[in-house]
Amino acid sequence: MKKAVIYQIFTRTACNSSSACIPNGGIADNGCGKMNSFTPTVLDSIRSMGVTHIWFTGLIAHASCTDYSQFGIPVSHHSTVKGKAGSPYAIRDYYDIDPDLAVSVPDRMNEFDALVSRVHESGMKFIMDFVPNHVARQYRSIMMPAGVKGLGESDDTGLSFSPNNNFYYIPGQKLSGEPNWGDYCEFPAKATGNDRFSAYPSYSDWYETVKLNYGRDYSNGISHFDPVPDTWVKMLDILLYWADKGVDAFRCDMAEMVPVEFWHWAIGKVKKKHRKIQFIAEIYNPGSYSSYIGFGQFDYIYDKVGLYDTLRAVVEGRESATAITRCWQQTGENGSHMLHFMENHDEQRLASDFFAGMAEKGLPAMIVSAFMDTCPVMVYSGQEVGERGMDKEGFSGLDGRSTIFDYWSPDTLRRLYNDGKWNDGLLSDRERKIRCFYSTLLKACNREKAISGGRFFDLMYVNPVSDHFNPHKMYAFLRADSHHAVLVVANFSDKAMNIAVNIPQHAFDYLCMTEKNDCLLNDLLSGQSVRSDISPTRPVRVQVPAYGGVALRWSL
Repeated sequence: MKKAVIYQIFTRTACNSSSACIPNGGIADNGCGKMNSFTPTVLDSIRSMGVTHIWFTGLIAHASCTDYSQFGIPVSHHSTVKGKAGSPYAIRDYYDIDPDLAVSVPDRMNEFDALVSRVHESGMKFIMDFVPNHVARQYRSIMMPAGVKGLGESDDTGLSFSPNNNFYYIPGQKLSGEPNWGDYCEFPAKATGNDRFSAYPSYSDWYETVKLNYGRDYSNGISHFDPVPDTWVKMLDILLYWADKGVDAFRCDMAEMVPVEFWHWAIGKVKKKHRKIQFIAEIYNPGSYSSYIGFGQFDYIYDKVGLYDTLRAVVEGRESATAITRCWQQTGENGSHMLHFMENHDEQRLASDFFAGMAEKGLPAMIVSAFMDTCPVMVYSGQEVGERGMDKEGFSGLDGRSTIFDYWSPDTLRRLYNDGKWNDGLLSDRERKIRCFYSTLLKACNREKAISGGRFFDLMYVNPVSDHFNPHKMYAFLRADSHHAVLVVANFSDKAMNIAVNIPQHAFDYLCMTEKNDCLLNDLLSGQSVRSDISPTRPVRVQVPAYGGVALRWSL
């Protein structure tokens, strides 16, 4: 069984070699990462960390302030764009690649096809975004295939809702509200992407986007799914277009804002043609997880509200490590379908002043995130070298995140992927040490079958507070298959600790383990070995490093 290890790349900023970025700078000032910069050398360096999938974020053409009209690309009004570069989720043309990312704008689709081929030749799978809920206010496709009608082309704009419309309208009203629209005119106003059915969006709304209509009338909650709404057909065509180009998986933005009935219909049709393709859902309501998982539905769901939020609270000292037990118990049978992460483009960087303050403090959380289940684990580019996200890039401001709205070049990524040539000689000793940890951790995810496909057993209930174990700062569990077992202990404290971990008889029975005396245990994280009895009556004694952990493996 293969465990997916996903590496997220924000394509615009990764591999951008510009070293003199200015806040709010345009592409001429700050430069932009290109698809061609992901050379075989760069891709091989990523794969060498144990990565199986790369998610290239921000590939689809989106609204920006950069003028490409000389290439026949519509110019976006500056009032409808956040930042100079724009949000990658304000899609301008579902059938086009963003021109910022191409060395030769007219050849941008060929450059995309070549990138997909390079990723596959490197032995990894290709993930891209599908943004189904909303588009840019000035959406207009210039690249849609012949015979395809554009979104909104046949809409009756005099109706606030019609199952035949692609958008929702506010008839008789002009787009107004807090944003300064200048000379931009939208009449009638369209509903805003975050379900704001008003002509007056605020700055806190997704004001640069408009909501797509999947046949649900939000004024009364009534759904009109028979006959199949036009928007469903158009979005299925888009999914098939990119799947036919070799995309292996779609990360579906804000999937729960789209009726689940659409996903059941569309995913089944895509998978009928592309049997191995996978779908990842960004969903934040645990109560609805089960509706999105199953045959012909999503393969994986963001584990943000569950594991991410819990681990963040433990790292920040707001929660005891015992909360991790409650977390997986609430996830229940959905555990193998979750996507674990400690960073992505929406969240603050682990090393930022707004989160852990230092990369090392987040390492025990990554151990739990990577080793706890058979589900995928994800790393955001730069995380593996301690990128802090503490630049004041422009629209984003100083918020502990790496900007998705501005042209920028984070220092760590610029050194990590130097002009398409990966070179750890440009990293500091500390950065190399952090990357070594991530590489060891991620490679173990698939090298060790007990981790990639074994069963899980939580040990916290038999390890209460004692002189040899602190359950508020330690989390211990077992993973085992039919050949090997692994004892994992994560230490969230700033002190190395000599601990004793109890393993109950129930664990021996559940995991089919036998008692052993003077057993050799190999630590998957440090490479060191220790000897200990494996017994329900005698604890395993081991030293666990500060802000780290052990993963002690032995043969059954």
